[in-house]
Amino acid sequence: VQLVESGGGSVQAGGPLRLSCAASGDTICVSLMGWYPQAPGKARELVASITNSKSTDYADSVNGRFTISRDNAKNTVYLQMDSLKPEDTAVYYCYAGSVPTQKAPNLACAEHVWWGQGTQVTVPS
Repeated sequence: VQLVESGGGSVQAGGPLRLSCAASGDTICVSLMGWYPQAPGKARELVASITNSKSTDYADSVNGRFTISRDNAKNTVYLQMDSLKPEDTAVYYCYAGSVPTQKAPNLACAEHVWWGQGTQVTVPS
């Protein structure tokens, strides 16, 4: 699975930005996708995730400001970020994951994680 992020940039505090993550390759086992920002000197932290059935989950820090969505036909996940704050500044990595499951009689999925190359989001203070 290959993940390619786009949509990063610099935006004033309070403004919006929309990130995209396009998945390609053998995506049949991917069950969960999400976004992990990583600020300088800090670990990556999950801020939003979405399952194949479009169930979503958010970190408290972005709840009500960020919206994750996906277009299964395009294998693309989006992160709509509104009311951006300087503390949202980070490199945003797209994540895809699979869990051990029998997807079909002849197809077993294993646990695996894939990462994109990251896209920079900057909100000047």
